[in-house]
Amino acid sequence: MKFSLIICTFQRPVALINLMESLQEQLLVPDEILIIDSSPNDNTKNALEEKFYPGLKYFKVGVENSGLTKQRNFGIHKVGEASEIVCFLDDDIVLTPEYFQNLIGTYSQTPDALGVGGYILDEVQWKRNLVGKLLQFDEFEMDSYVRNLGSRNFLRKKLGLLSDQAPGIMPEFSNGLSIGFIPPSAKTYPVEFFMGGVSSYRKELFKKISFSTYFDGYGLYEDMDFCLRASKIGQLYVNTAAQLYHHHEEGGRPNQFNYGKMVMRNGWYVWRVKYPSPSLNARIKWHAIAWLLTLVRMGNIVTTREKKEAFTETFGRIIGWCSLFIKRPK
Repeated sequence: MKFSLIICTFQRPVALINLMESLQEQLLVPDEILIIDSSPNDNTKNALEEKFYPGLKYFKVGVENSGLTKQRNFGIHKVGEASEIVCFLDDDIVLTPEYFQNLIGTYSQTPDALGVGGYILDEVQWKRNLVGKLLQFDEFEMDSYVRNLGSRNFLRKKLGLLSDQAPGIMPEFSNGLSIGFIPPSAKTYPVEFFMGGVSSYRKELFKKISFSTYFDGYGLYEDMDFCLRASKIGQLYVNTAAQLYHHHEEGGRPNQFNYGKMVMRNGWYVWRVKYPSPSLNARIKWHAIAWLLTLVRMGNIVTTREKKEAFTETFGRIIGWCSLFIKRPK
């Protein structure tokens, strides 16, 4: 299958070159690599010109096409006619050599796949549970793999606010278990959402939907929004054998106050994409979780060294929550 790769970037030349180098080691390489750069300078362009990368097509975009969702939509229109699959990677990713071989192979193994997500390594510590050992209250098990719930999900479980759905499936009150709760089993799992920075879709999907320009700039939860709309059209999967590393480059991220506001407002938005009219019980749970996680973040003001960041994000979350009663996202 012919496939294209779109990488949207903003002022991360070093991280991008690390990704490009890992692309050169792929057992299966994209037929074309489209770099969509919204940086205000030419540092990224200059870095790419220092070495020849086969299949590379570089595009510099202005303010009118700047921002993750706008850059992705721009890139889709530049994809070659022959491509059947369009892949997306964040610019701070490093791939294992088998990534594309396993990712693209999923479309042959599961012909109903409309989209397939990759699997991020080393973000969660898993252990095997082959002897049927009883789980602790703060543990989660799937396919004989066990991981810690983490403090936030531990609190949610104690309060009866933890999702009862499989990872990658959104319950009616939103706040489902993330893809990080799918184990590194090398299996492929059906989901409703996955990480946008390690994603792929059949090109035909973009004739029906595009990335929402509601998500300006950094675009927190833009991937959730797109996946939930796509999953109403066809089946999505995560292939845990398509593995990579996400290095979380700090450059280009919003300040903590704006991030806190996005958590609330964008979180509410994607919830209503899946459930436009949730039940009263689901509404109560959504707001309860929102405040629980805000209080946890508030506690970080005391328990972590990044006191200013914790304070400003907490304030942003509170302002974001209040704004939902004044002007809700549309």
